[in-house]
Amino acid sequence: MVRVLFVCLGNICRSPMAEFLLKHLAAERGCEDELVIASAATSAEEIGNPVHRGTVKKLAEHGISCAGKHAVQLTRRDYQAYDYLLGMERSNLRSMARILGTDDPQKIRRLLDFSAHPRDIADPWFTGNFDSTYDDILEGCNAFLDDLEANGLIHPKGKGE
Repeated sequence: MVRVLFVCLGNICRSPMAEFLLKHLAAERGCEDELVIASAATSAEEIGNPVHRGTVKKLAEHGISCAGKHAVQLTRRDYQAYDYLLGMERSNLRSMARILGTDDPQKIRRLLDFSAHPRDIADPWFTGNFDSTYDDILEGCNAFLDDLEANGLIHPKGKGE
């Protein structure tokens, strides 16, 4: 079982988008039972708030629901609870390291570090561009699943069976 925690500043835009998009993609690949996927915030500002309406709308355009999700904050316990802690941008990684401490450079990474074009994912709360954020997160989630598969950590059904 691979345990993944997506992290952004408030846990209302990017990290819940990544959480529910990865769940959707894993189900499409037939490996959803091999993953535990969640999301959290580095900041306490949005704790308890629902997912931003822009994220809800963008996910719904692709038939993905994030109903019932409310922002939660990253805690030190999460470092042991998850195999991968994936931030959306470098500032998230700095905040994550401050909260969690670090001893494994492969455990705390940016989502797009798995892609062919590593970069930060812009915060749509500031940019208003949920389309671009969705495209970046889709790229990152697919690259992350490909990496897990290439390393034998997940086994999608329907491939070669």
